[in-house]
Amino acid sequence: MVSDPIADMLTRLRNAMQARHPKVDVPSSKLKMEIARILKEEGYVLNYKLVEEGPARTIRIYLKYTPANQPVITHMERVSKPGCRTYSGGKEIPKVLGGLGINIVTTSKGVMTGSEARKQGVGGEILCRLW
Repeated sequence: MVSDPIADMLTRLRNAMQARHPKVDVPSSKLKMEIARILKEEGYVLNYKLVEEGPARTIRIYLKYTPANQPVITHMERVSKPGCRTYSGGKEIPKVLGGLGINIVTTSKGVMTGSEARKQGVGGEILCRLW
């Protein structure tokens, strides 16, 4: 059993990209589906889909690489951890690399990027940051 499923998802993505795999499977949950949706909308992955194989449901994420076969995501890190949660107000959500990367934030209005949360003026838990 995994104590931090979001960190497990990020580690699976990081490992698959380092090994240059075309896709990676992650155990499914609503929060992970929302994270995959944001990664697709922001252009960090090609696509994702829900795969139901028997009783287990997984998210298949198709990874994106540059023409030089380098991963599009160069860095991923978990910010809010189970032992130390990190919350931020709507106006205090930090920018990542001066706007070159994104924060993924879970708010009362759903899961969104840090820039969307700043525009809407809602704060929440900063799940992870990537660039």
